[in-house]
Amino acid sequence: MSFNTYGHVFRVTTWGESHGPALGATVDGCPPGVPVTEADLQVWLDKRKPGQNKFTTQRREADEVEILSGVFEGVTTGTPIQLMIRNTDQRSKDYGDIAEKFRPGHADITYWQKYGIRDYRGGGRSSARETASRVAAGGVARAALAKIAPSVQVTGYMVGMGEKEIDRSRFDWNAIEQNPFWTPDATAAEDWADYLDALRKDGSSVGATIEVTVRGCPAGVGAPIYAKLDTDLAAAMMSINAVKGVEIGEGMAAAKLTGVVNADEIEMGSEGPVFTSNHAGGILGGISTGQDIVVRFAVKPTSSILTPRKTITKSGEATEIITKGRHDPCVGIRAVPVAEAMAAAVVLDHILLDRAQTGGERGPIG
Repeated sequence: MSFNTYGHVFRVTTWGESHGPALGATVDGCPPGVPVTEADLQVWLDKRKPGQNKFTTQRREADEVEILSGVFEGVTTGTPIQLMIRNTDQRSKDYGDIAEKFRPGHADITYWQKYGIRDYRGGGRSSARETASRVAAGGVARAALAKIAPSVQVTGYMVGMGEKEIDRSRFDWNAIEQNPFWTPDATAAEDWADYLDALRKDGSSVGATIEVTVRGCPAGVGAPIYAKLDTDLAAAMMSINAVKGVEIGEGMAAAKLTGVVNADEIEMGSEGPVFTSNHAGGILGGISTGQDIVVRFAVKPTSSILTPRKTITKSGEATEIITKGRHDPCVGIRAVPVAEAMAAAVVLDHILLDRAQTGGERGPIG
């Protein structure tokens, strides 16, 4: 398995398994002189860590990050930054029953078919526990953005749970941090709580729709064809566990629009071009327009459920399985900080790419 790294200039390699002694990330390409501490990174990990309420897995992990290299006297040195998060609450015995069985909806069967070996303890490398490493690395990306592109703000939130969706007329940025679903609709959050609690008690789960908005990204970030900003954002989101679809701006809904409606008209403002709408999601031809960058993705229901499911054993025998252990009834909740981390890393990566190629020069308008 050699594909554990993402990024072009700002490169992140994650390592470790769900039930191993630790997991973490190696961050290479971070500019020197960026102020960053373990406390700075911990803020973001605390958003993702398990066991915070009844709507997430009850596995208790402090998710305390340690910086082992690449930072000296509170600032990055330009050398590889090694981040480590120790696993402290593994219960591998919960997975003894599935050593010979494949869990429907999981990567068990494909890992076995490809490698002929798999770590059945929580899914090993395929576990969503791996995303803690991404969030730590995303914290480094945010610190770098704060220094070299302070206008950039990355905010993720849930806009749908199952068939339930937010009412965008009630969209409130301040509400996102005030409920367990990271949703900008406080009224929807109350409804979702009852809905998910009932599913949890029934031993089932549900999917979700997550949206990430990047505000303040300057125009001109990204490149045509094979280095498109939206290409890398889509790949980053698609790499998150349980994600089954990604869209930018209008996304799939654009297929239902006419050209008259979909084209974002442009006016000249006092400080430069102004778009009258944002169907493109802040990206045209793979390059940022200066508008909000909007990415949206679908997360499937948690496959680890207490309802019996039919499956087979490694020897091909028919059987049933109940996935015991501690699992999220809706993985979309903890996918929000992961998505923010991935978006921050991609945007920083492309800002560094642009700085290397153009030096920040832009074609004049007006």
